[in-house]
Amino acid sequence: MDLRADFSPTALIETARTKESLDDFGPWAFEEPLAVLAEDYLGADLSEMGAHILRAGLVHHLRMRLRATEWRRRHPEIAEEVIEAPVVVVGMMRSGTTLVQRLIAADPRFTCAHGWEVISPAPRLDFDFAGPDPRIASALTRQEQTQQFMPDLFAIHPMYVMEAEEEIVFLDAAFLSHVPESGANLPTYRRWLDHADFAPAYGHLHEMLQLLQWQKRQRGETVGRWVLKTPVHLGYLDTLRAQFPDLHVVHLHRDPLETIPSGASLNAVLHGMHSDHVDLHRVGSQWIERMGWTNDRALATRAAWAASGSEPATDLAFEDAVARPIESISTVYDAIGLDLSAEAEASMRDWLVRRPRETGRPDYRAETYGLSEGQIKERFAAYEARFRPQAG
Repeated sequence: MDLRADFSPTALIETARTKESLDDFGPWAFEEPLAVLAEDYLGADLSEMGAHILRAGLVHHLRMRLRATEWRRRHPEIAEEVIEAPVVVVGMMRSGTTLVQRLIAADPRFTCAHGWEVISPAPRLDFDFAGPDPRIASALTRQEQTQQFMPDLFAIHPMYVMEAEEEIVFLDAAFLSHVPESGANLPTYRRWLDHADFAPAYGHLHEMLQLLQWQKRQRGETVGRWVLKTPVHLGYLDTLRAQFPDLHVVHLHRDPLETIPSGASLNAVLHGMHSDHVDLHRVGSQWIERMGWTNDRALATRAAWAASGSEPATDLAFEDAVARPIESISTVYDAIGLDLSAEAEASMRDWLVRRPRETGRPDYRAETYGLSEGQIKERFAAYEARFRPQAG
């Protein structure tokens, strides 16, 4: 591969345009973050397969943007879709966010983005909503392949395509997310992100939710209140709230001694998919730095919300969500003024019985990633004092 040619932003954009025979990527600017990211990939020590995977991902994001824009042009009513009062589940990875999102999504009064929808949110332009959706079969094949050929990745983050899934893909499609740095050594892009304006990413997210909601209506589905989930929102709560002013945040909390090494283990697996040389200590150092940065921003935003007398958030402990899931969800429902109906509770209990079970997970001891318990405790002392004082 000629990395410089293959990761040229111009080449990426032209490849997407050629494959889709479309030109318009929509109103939200993406060229600068794409350029910074693509340039940094050149020095990321990618394997040939890793470079192929990452380049294909960039082109796919661009193709989805082109299709989404064309669907909106053909159907201006998509812009009228209202994403009303979403419940947004946040928290560090491995803090119970997936459990809580999928429990709430079991309530038929809520709407979610399923795994197959986030993989390919915009159908082909000749798609007939009256027939079967080929995206589902394709996504199920992808799930099977991931389970078979990338068991470590699936064990850490099992993506069941018929279950509720996080919407981080839509931020990634704006090339404004922390997904790329989780799978490659991108020091320039990492630094650039620290000061980037994420408003275009959240604007794009809003438009993609509108598109998904409109598609659900075309399929005859009942559309309710959205339940969203992405840990990365922690660093951008103000930007998130600016886009969804009537949101309610559900903030999950767990001991960083568990979440930080676990997150590092996921990143190590992702790095290994894209490079033949993975420095586990560097992965650990970058992850604790990013999570510390993210939690500092979340602390500041939550404090500002509290000081203003308007803090649309419910805090849940991981331990409670796991041991008493229905009771934990009921506190969220109380906060948003919704009754936990008998039908909703029955659906949640049914999901708990049949929920997919994780297989064995790879090693995530702190020392594997060059981290110590003391280092983690010191970095997250302020977080612990604010949200887990009983742990002190």
